[in-house]
Amino acid sequence: MYRTHTCGELRMADVGKDVTLSGWVQISRDMGGLTFVDLRDRYGITQLVFDMEANAALCETARKLGREFVVTASGKVNERSSKNPNRDTGDIEIIVDALEVLNAAKTPPFTIEEDTDGGDDIRMQYRYLDLRRGPLQKNIIFRSKLAIETRKYLDENGFIEVETPCLIKSTPEGARDFVVPSRMNPGQFYALPQSPQTFKQILMVAGYDKYFQIVKCFRDEDLRADRQPEFTQIDCEMAFVTRDQVLATFEGLTKHVFKTLKNIELADFPKMEYDEAMQRYGSDKPDVRFDMEFVEMNAFAQGKGFSVFDNSELVVGICAKGIADKYSNKDMKLLTEWMQRPQIGAKGLVYVKFMEDGSIKSTVGKFFDDETLRSWASHFGAEKGDVIFALSGEVDKTRKQLNELRLEMGTRLGLRDNTVFAPLWVINFPLLEWDEESERFHAMHHPFTAPKKVDEQKMLSGDHETLKNLKADAYDLVINGVEIGGGSIRIHDRELQSKNFDLLGFTKEEAEAQFGFLLGAFEYGAPPHGGIAFGFDRLCAVLNGVNSIRDFIAFPKNNQGRDMMIDAPSPVDNEQLDELNLALNLKENV
Repeated sequence: MYRTHTCGELRMADVGKDVTLSGWVQISRDMGGLTFVDLRDRYGITQLVFDMEANAALCETARKLGREFVVTASGKVNERSSKNPNRDTGDIEIIVDALEVLNAAKTPPFTIEEDTDGGDDIRMQYRYLDLRRGPLQKNIIFRSKLAIETRKYLDENGFIEVETPCLIKSTPEGARDFVVPSRMNPGQFYALPQSPQTFKQILMVAGYDKYFQIVKCFRDEDLRADRQPEFTQIDCEMAFVTRDQVLATFEGLTKHVFKTLKNIELADFPKMEYDEAMQRYGSDKPDVRFDMEFVEMNAFAQGKGFSVFDNSELVVGICAKGIADKYSNKDMKLLTEWMQRPQIGAKGLVYVKFMEDGSIKSTVGKFFDDETLRSWASHFGAEKGDVIFALSGEVDKTRKQLNELRLEMGTRLGLRDNTVFAPLWVINFPLLEWDEESERFHAMHHPFTAPKKVDEQKMLSGDHETLKNLKADAYDLVINGVEIGGGSIRIHDRELQSKNFDLLGFTKEEAEAQFGFLLGAFEYGAPPHGGIAFGFDRLCAVLNGVNSIRDFIAFPKNNQGRDMMIDAPSPVDNEQLDELNLALNLKENV
């Protein structure tokens, strides 16, 4: 028997018991007559004690144990004379009378501790070592519990889990596909699914009115902290439902996992129109844990001879409370340079400081007198000690830039508390986006999103300007400025779906080739339906108050899309390429 108990299990009630533990050596300490070894498994750490007087040979063996050796130790549970209140097993220790080394270990390249000294690259290369660390184990266990609670809630609400294919057809909309060559169909390719979208709609046509799947999805896109080339979704679809019924169901799911996993009771989620979110926060995923809302300034800041404002589509600002006397000219210069970075692209930053002594310091004092600037304060609700920041330019670009500043100031002022959760639904997105470069419409969500009922006829017969203003029955769940999930009521009528494909630039032939199976299914009694997909990895991260999803994925990719542990992607040999009819094409391209 390798173990009678785990390394996190024993307590004072077990004193006097003969036990056997197995695990990894965390650390050993040679104190002369006594040697102490901390033994670790995923359940915790227990201190082992080896007594030179009682068994010199055993103690000598213990002294030779290195970090991460795998051992089995047997002995008697003893009350510790020097207790460790920071450890669950800190009241006891094991007086060891038998020890077996199951496997020796090389010295690891970084410490297997709560806070390690390993950088990202080395930790990902030796992921099997990194996964031994307590924080990562807690994350992976949390992920497992979240999946279980999700399944429990959806099962209790009548959902059926259905697996959809991983080898599907490539489609031109959305992000880039990962493609898979078919050996049995030379020159043809599968794609890995970006989502199970069309399959879950087909399941609604087939009569499975509540579907879900915790599913892997794949997108060949540029990566950042909250993106991976393969990621997991809680994917759901419902038939014979309205938008509000979908929202109620998945607001319920969100409340359920917060309560069961974090013991947090969430209030009912507010709804915010997309247009309102953009006007108040400059983002379709606003962080509403703090105020600092946008104030549009065109009416009172233009026409005063300041050409930067006068020649702009939009002048807009925010008020940061209580920093006027704390932020020096140097701080303001650094903040302006931060805004001018290529990632944000602002040309400059206007600010007005309302000092505690009643004076005003501003970058635009030549154009606006103090009386005028004090009138600004009334628009912003600014008081002594506050600073107004303002940007100007094209509407969309300026709002996006000011959103970045708002989030940065929220972080600097400690307003983005990760123990506070502020969920909301953002609703009524635009259906279509016009792209000047390609001179065609793109779907704001995806091509299967239904317009609002009142806009259906406009979609079928409207002119260009009317089409730009269509609203979709689409919705996103946002928590703390992070898009957790998104979905919509779907088109279930062939004529309307065909019209949407027309607007998105598909020819009749292209639409039939790509989505003929779905259009055909709509002719056999498709019910009204809608759904949503939650980013499972993001939900894990937000529930735990962190930004990066990487440490909630057992084997993630790095920012170049590489698996550092197995060194993938990697070349394949010519024989494999020949079987796939790819070798000739590759040689020709070279």
